[in-house]
Amino acid sequence: MEAILLEYAWVLVVLIVLEGLLAADNAVVMAVMVKHLPKEQQQKALLYGLVGAFIFRFAALFLITILVNFWQIQAIGAAYLLIMSGKHLYDTFKGNNEPDEIKEPKKKSGFWMTVVKVELADIAFAVDSILAAVAIAVTLPALGNFDIGGINAGQFGVMFLGGLIGVIMMRFAARWFVTVLEKFPSLETAAFLIVGWVGVKLAVLTLAHDKLGIIPHDFPHSTVWKLTFWVVLIGIALGGYLIGIKNQKKHA
Repeated sequence: MEAILLEYAWVLVVLIVLEGLLAADNAVVMAVMVKHLPKEQQQKALLYGLVGAFIFRFAALFLITILVNFWQIQAIGAAYLLIMSGKHLYDTFKGNNEPDEIKEPKKKSGFWMTVVKVELADIAFAVDSILAAVAIAVTLPALGNFDIGGINAGQFGVMFLGGLIGVIMMRFAARWFVTVLEKFPSLETAAFLIVGWVGVKLAVLTLAHDKLGIIPHDFPHSTVWKLTFWVVLIGIALGGYLIGIKNQKKHA
């Protein structure tokens, strides 16, 4: 029994690390989505998003065998993030080339619409992270003699706990990113580039779905793609940071 519990503990650590890595890029998206709200509403939106994500991920563990068949979930998420990123970059470029007196104020989403968008984005993110958690947890030996949602109770508990910790990490990481964006406004363009790059990530997952098969099913989980994704993401973040520091020195 001690050996089994040790194995469970190790898998839980692996799941927490996995969720932490996934939370990093997801948190940037969440931060960008709530940034336009007043400061007190930003925290509420992230909190409501946390509660909604918690409920959805718990339900998704029961429904994952159904959800996995709907490639449209991640396709919609990818399209939304790419459109949001592209629109911001277009508006920024257009705005920089217009005189201040003819610039129109941008219409922003209200509080509840922002919460809905945060929830929908989390649904798109959750499918892949839950599938990864299931793939890791099912390798564990069964613990107990009953199942939850067709999954052994011990394995289900590890997946649920890992997902819960991941959601909490995402919320606090998003809060930190909001603070960074407020402190360094010039990083906003880099943040939207990251949002677009995360949209590409969801698009790759969609194209590799069994029902589409446009690219090999294993490609999104290959070392080459993962390395490419993180190198580009870190490059965007580092480039945005260096440009932000340079712009601050100019205006100092």
